[in-house]
Amino acid sequence: MGKTKKDRPEGKKREKNSFTNGHSLIIFFRTHRLYPVILVNTYQTQIFMEITYTLRKDIPVHAVIAVLESSGINRPTEDPARIEAMFQAADLIVSAWHGDQLVGIARSLTDFCYCCYLSDLAVRKEYQSAGIGKELVARTRREIGPQSMLLLLAAPSAVDYYPKLGMEKMERAFIYNREH
Repeated sequence: MGKTKKDRPEGKKREKNSFTNGHSLIIFFRTHRLYPVILVNTYQTQIFMEITYTLRKDIPVHAVIAVLESSGINRPTEDPARIEAMFQAADLIVSAWHGDQLVGIARSLTDFCYCCYLSDLAVRKEYQSAGIGKELVARTRREIGPQSMLLLLAAPSAVDYYPKLGMEKMERAFIYNREH
């Protein structure tokens, strides 16, 4: 017989929440200070390991390119030197890892006190709809602090995604498009 709430020592509280997106069953466990995420692929009945989030800039360019290409985001992945320069010049990079594999990345340019441009948000196709993008945005916001605004340009296929995160759609933006 399992432990009842009364038998469980204080500080060992465990809550379990789950949802499905039709392809995966996502289970969130909350224990004392850890928030592991277990993804269960309902097509293959496979359990993925915990997703780990880091702040680091030393990510191999080939791993970044693999995520960008898999995610469907339009970036100059045929030019590794340009991708490497883009990520080296970033002020903030939040990455998501499944073991040693990069599965998601958020690249931002920011002053950490007034504004932040979230330039790239990409999650490998097979990991999409599991909350990884949402968590990358949340961790980006946490790093820049409440005094900074966060803005981005949405890919046409992602326009409906960002309001679900609580972002406000703006009509007063202007742009000079890149020439190359």
